[in-house]
Amino acid sequence: MQNKSQLRQQYEQIKAEGLNLDMSRGKPGADVLDFSNAMLTIPGSDYMSDSFDCRNYIPLDGIPEVKKLLSPILGVTPERLIIGGNSSLQMMYDTIVREMLCGVWKEDRGEKIKFICLVPGYDRHFAICERLSIGMEMVALGKDGPDMDLIERLVADDDSIKGIWCVPMYSNPTGITYSDEVVRRFARMKTKSANFRILWDNAYAIHHLNDTPDSLLNILDECESAGNPDRVYMFASTSKVTFPGGGVAMMATSDKNADFVRAHMGVQTIGGDKLNQLRHVRFFGDFNRIVEHMKRLSGVLKPKFDTVTEILERELGSDFGVWHKPNGGYFISFDGNPGTAKETVRLCREAGVILTNAGATFPYNNDPDDKNIRIAPSFPPVEELKRAMEVFCVSVKLANEIVRQ
Repeated sequence: MQNKSQLRQQYEQIKAEGLNLDMSRGKPGADVLDFSNAMLTIPGSDYMSDSFDCRNYIPLDGIPEVKKLLSPILGVTPERLIIGGNSSLQMMYDTIVREMLCGVWKEDRGEKIKFICLVPGYDRHFAICERLSIGMEMVALGKDGPDMDLIERLVADDDSIKGIWCVPMYSNPTGITYSDEVVRRFARMKTKSANFRILWDNAYAIHHLNDTPDSLLNILDECESAGNPDRVYMFASTSKVTFPGGGVAMMATSDKNADFVRAHMGVQTIGGDKLNQLRHVRFFGDFNRIVEHMKRLSGVLKPKFDTVTEILERELGSDFGVWHKPNGGYFISFDGNPGTAKETVRLCREAGVILTNAGATFPYNNDPDDKNIRIAPSFPPVEELKRAMEVFCVSVKLANEIVRQ
C-alpha cells in the first residue's frame, strides 16, 4: 500500500497534467445524443396528427398518439397519462405547489409541512422542499429500498408528514430498485395524515444497462388495490431518452387527482409543445422502437459503468469504500470512509476532475457522515472516464491519509 508521501507525489504529477474533466451531473454524452439526431428534422411540413393540427392550441394534456406511445413507461392506459412540457421536474414542482395553494394541503400552509426524503437521494427533490419551506425527515435507503419500518412509524405518528420523494427504479444515486414488498407496504401503510402523497419519480424506468434488468411493481395499481387510489403521483420523461430540454414529460395518478390537475392546467397553460410530441411519435412509431432505441443507448453507457466499477475494484477494493453495481440508471453511489467525501471531492477538483459536491445527495447539502459521493459516468468518453476514475481513486486514498492526521 502506498504511503502518504508516495500518494502526494502521484497526486502532484496528476495536477501538473492540467486535466479538465466533468463528471458533475448525469448528462448524456454526445455519443448518446447522436442516436436521436434524426428527430431534429421532424415533423417538417407534416404537422397533422390523426386528429389535431399540432401547430395550434388543443389538446391541453397531450395528443392521443403520444399518450399511446409513452404510456407503457409508467404502466398505465393512455387515457390516464397527462403530458406536460419537457421537464418532469417542473411537473413535480407544480404538483406540490398546486396541492399547497389549492389542494389537499391548503389548510396546512400555516403549519409545518414535512416530507420524508430518502438518502442518499436526488438533490433537486431536496431543493424543491427547501425552496418551499417544507421540512425534511431523512430515511436511509438499503439494497431493496427504504427502511419501511421507520417510514411506517413516522407517517403513523406525525400528521405534518404529507409526502415522500421516491426514485423507485435505479434510484439516484444508489442504483437500487425497490422490492415488490416495499412497493406494497407503501401502498397499504397507515398514515396519520389523510392527505399523504407519494411523489414517484420513475425517471429511469426504461434505462436498463443489460439484458437482465430490474423489475418494479406498479405503485398506482397497488394503491388502488389497497384502497388508497389518490396516494401516488407518478412521473417520467424522455429527457434522457432523446434530448434533455427537448423531451416529453408525463405523469399519471388517480382519476380524482387527474381531474384536479387538468382543471388547474386549463388556467395555467394552453398545453405543451405538441409539435415535439408529434416529433417523438414520428421518430419512434411504437413502444417497441423505444425499447430498441434504449438498447442502443445501453451499448454506449454500459462500457462506461463497467469502466467505473472495474477501476474502483482494482484500485480501492473494500478498504476505502463500498458501492453498488446497478443494472440501469445514470449513477454509481460511492460511500467512502466517514469524514473523507468533502476532501476527496476537493482533491479531485484541484486535479481537474469535477464531481457533484459532497453532501449534495442529502437535504441541505449535509451528509452527516461525510462519506457519500455521486459518480456520474454518462458524459465523458471512455478514455476520459478512465483517467477521471484514476484521479478519483488517488484522491480517495490521499483523502484517507489526510483525514487520519
